[in-house]
Amino acid sequence: MPDPSQTPKLQLVDVHKSFGPKRVLAGVNLDVMPGESLVIIGGSGTGKSVTLKCMLGILKPEKGQVLIDGAPLAEVDSEAFLNDFGMLFQGGALFDSLTVWQNVAFRLRRKPFSLSKKEARERAIAKLARVGLGAETADLFPAELSGGMQKRVGLARAIATDPHVIFFDEPTAGLDPIMAGVINDLIRELVTEMGATAVTITHDMTTVRTVADDVAMLHDGLVRWHGPVADMDTATDPYLDQFIHGRATGPIAAIR
Repeated sequence: MPDPSQTPKLQLVDVHKSFGPKRVLAGVNLDVMPGESLVIIGGSGTGKSVTLKCMLGILKPEKGQVLIDGAPLAEVDSEAFLNDFGMLFQGGALFDSLTVWQNVAFRLRRKPFSLSKKEARERAIAKLARVGLGAETADLFPAELSGGMQKRVGLARAIATDPHVIFFDEPTAGLDPIMAGVINDLIRELVTEMGATAVTITHDMTTVRTVADDVAMLHDGLVRWHGPVADMDTATDPYLDQFIHGRATGPIAAIR
């Protein structure tokens, strides 16, 4: 488990973000410790994706700060930061015109990694093997793969550079329950094996229970509850209770 005395790997301090008159984040405070797997939950439109984009520097908050290893994101070497994280996108986001191995090795062929074609292909095949795909898939195109295989390729690409931080955006979206379970188990294994800091956004409670060390629930632009996944079921927060049990009535329905 992460050492609580450490400086957070990622930290949001009083982060506000709006789009015109629509307030999405209204003072989000969140710490992600080194080596921790944090899962952010909440209903659609509660700000999960916006929070992730603020962490990545894609969106700039109107107020508050995003810190990386204790330093403001604006002061961090953006190229070094970008080279130190991996990302599994919700829809896979594979390049249709590239083969599987070229997708996995996409960043490896570019600075600062700059591997040769042979080295990059070998690394890609090794990462594909780690997510359960054989070398025979390396020269296929994404269109020739099932949805579950495409998700595995996306996962192999996310870990290709052995990043210290990995982001997962709805990792089981569009998968059947069995394949979703396989992907969840793979994520848990890989994050633990690599010692990486992980941030996942999802509304899938099976993903939460498999992947999370800590859970943060967003609602109405604020973190309503944040704590260890083991404490989630006994927590008394009414927002969390309603969400994790899928109840139609409660404070969330009242606000809507």
